[in-house]
Amino acid sequence: MSVALTREVKSALNKVSQAFDALGDFALFSFSSLSTIIKKPTVGTMIPICFRVGVQSVPVVSITGMFIGMVMAIQVYSQFQSLGLATQLGQIINVSVIKELGPVLAATMLAGRIGSSMSAELATMKVTEQVDALICLGINPLHYLVLPRVLACVLLIPILTILANFMGVFGGSMVCTEIFKVDPYHYWQNSRGHIQIWDLAIGLIKPIFFGAAIALISCHRGMNSRAGAEGVGKAATSAFVWSFMSILVLDFFLSLFFNNLHQFLWPDNSIKSFGPK
Repeated sequence: MSVALTREVKSALNKVSQAFDALGDFALFSFSSLSTIIKKPTVGTMIPICFRVGVQSVPVVSITGMFIGMVMAIQVYSQFQSLGLATQLGQIINVSVIKELGPVLAATMLAGRIGSSMSAELATMKVTEQVDALICLGINPLHYLVLPRVLACVLLIPILTILANFMGVFGGSMVCTEIFKVDPYHYWQNSRGHIQIWDLAIGLIKPIFFGAAIALISCHRGMNSRAGAEGVGKAATSAFVWSFMSILVLDFFLSLFFNNLHQFLWPDNSIKSFGPK
């Protein structure tokens, strides 16, 4: 009995030790990658990556954002209609999309599309020894392969989030005014003044952290891929899983931090907003 218990304890300690080793390895990888920003990447390296991350993601982000707003409108219409508040739908839809749903779900879609692609690409280069070839040529693979992807995600994912937010607001208004026949004038009139400058700022700051997490996790999994087709597949899968989990964790702690900062800076909740209250 004691021998079995000892084995279980040792197994648990080994798993904890492996988890801390993996966390330390990721932290070292992130620091080493970001430290190469001293030497800026070349334009020829950045443009193709920015095209794949930004331009090619526009259809996915647009469709995702639009259906976020449409689904929100369908879900809350019956409750608001029963209370005679159908013209107030724009408030809850717009605030929910811009503050939370737009940034989080857009980042999740991009983690699946961009993160998995980057991880599989780097894993293939690792398996086929292209990374070793770069090292033999005197090229730092972190600067040449990882840094451009991190910068592209950090710079472009907030812009894509703006597109997702716009499409979400448009989709919600289209469902409310065209399908449920809510009066457009009162819908938009009652929606004015409920999106504050603070909300817009937070909705653009969060995607910066999401983009950095997606790029670093995906590149780390790709650069540490095991050999063979199975290793490449596992690297792509684990990149999306860990990116998705990091998005949720970061969203929780960032929301907590910014809410406390909001209360500290404006205890009376008086923040300049768009339009009259």
